[in-house]
Amino acid sequence: MSTPRRTPRRRIPLLGPGSWTETRRIADILRQETIGGALLLVAALAALVWANSPWSAGYETLRSVRVGPGALHLDLSLATWAADGLLAIFFFVAGLELKREFVAGDLRDPRRAAVPVVAAVGGVIVPALLYLLVNALLNPLANPGAGGALRGWAVPTATDIAFALAVLAVVGRNLPSALRTFLLTLAVVDDLLAIAIIAVFYTAHLAPLPLLAALLPLGLFAVLVRRGVRAWWLLAPLAVVTWALVHASGVHATVAGVLLAFTIPVHRTTGDATGEVTGQGAGPAEHFEHRFRPLSAGVAVPLFAFLSAGVALGGPGGLPGLLTGGVPLGVVAGLVVGKPLGITAATWLVARFTRADIDDGLAWVDIVGVAILSGIGFTVSLLIGELAFGAGSTWDGQVKVAVLTGSLGAALLATVILRLRDRVYRRLAEAEARARAEAETGARTAAAPR
Repeated sequence: MSTPRRTPRRRIPLLGPGSWTETRRIADILRQETIGGALLLVAALAALVWANSPWSAGYETLRSVRVGPGALHLDLSLATWAADGLLAIFFFVAGLELKREFVAGDLRDPRRAAVPVVAAVGGVIVPALLYLLVNALLNPLANPGAGGALRGWAVPTATDIAFALAVLAVVGRNLPSALRTFLLTLAVVDDLLAIAIIAVFYTAHLAPLPLLAALLPLGLFAVLVRRGVRAWWLLAPLAVVTWALVHASGVHATVAGVLLAFTIPVHRTTGDATGEVTGQGAGPAEHFEHRFRPLSAGVAVPLFAFLSAGVALGGPGGLPGLLTGGVPLGVVAGLVVGKPLGITAATWLVARFTRADIDDGLAWVDIVGVAILSGIGFTVSLLIGELAFGAGSTWDGQVKVAVLTGSLGAALLATVILRLRDRVYRRLAEAEARARAEAETGARTAAAPR
């Protein structure tokens, strides 16, 4: 009796292209984030120029201007408002994006989600460990300052997707959609991990009562958006009250943006008592993301960069001094070496222990290039630096210079790799365009009346 021949199991593409709908959505997001990255770069350069000009005192005066109601303990400096208030909008959009990816996007498939999730985890663990190693070697534990320096372990773990996409727009215009989607979803999961790190490790004093009280406006906000309410004059006050109570609790106020985003449903509902999903048209999450992404990328993040990136370099002779020591060297090593090493190693492990394989036409050097590009950290890295060491402190200034230096180094290395592969990417982009055109032609033919 012959043994039946087994049909070989089809290997899962490690970075295969997603659905056409998802590809178009990713392309729209990339265009908006690219513009935001250009504005972010301009704002950061303006802050650096002003902080190192003869009028630098005016920059510090602007950062320290206090506004807000003192009775509510919200008389904060403009720099604090930028970090706690404006970045709450950034994390609100990140939360919407994350929820849509895992509820309605291609990442609802666990097999597709595994790669960017595991890669993001690797891209957090390895740079953090490398930062700790550098500081353990350069700041012996006998040194009283070593313990304080170790608080910055999370600084090199975050990817700034706007900055990365701004670089990509210049040097990687032909990058295949699979790699673009990988970079974006990697950054989204990276943002979620950063939120968790901020909430767990950088909450110094927790006041449970305001945190519990925040559940009331948060719950009302959730009920209203679930019922289809879009009136800003009704939703905005609830969002502000939620933010203020989370701020008063000691948890970083940006977490409120994520909590609000997670309450918004992804799919449209019929609006009746059953809340049945219709699946037709843009859902509430897409509606809010469409409204707030331009505000986040075009206003909130650039203003934060302008009020945070300005640091006095002390002229050409003073710059090396700001990059000497465990804190700045650990940040640079984490961004330039740790981030790509962690992402590439984690992705390789997924391919090694599963049936996943790289999509046709791509090679491991392409993953390395995107992983190096992920070493561009700015917005969240600067925020964590302020939380770890205090705004305006010596180490905070070193973190800013190190983040800028490490991000620039990662951008240059990624540029070299991606430009060397540009001919391959152009060929793949042309093949994708032909396949998309054939698919659209087939769809129109099938829909035409006979």
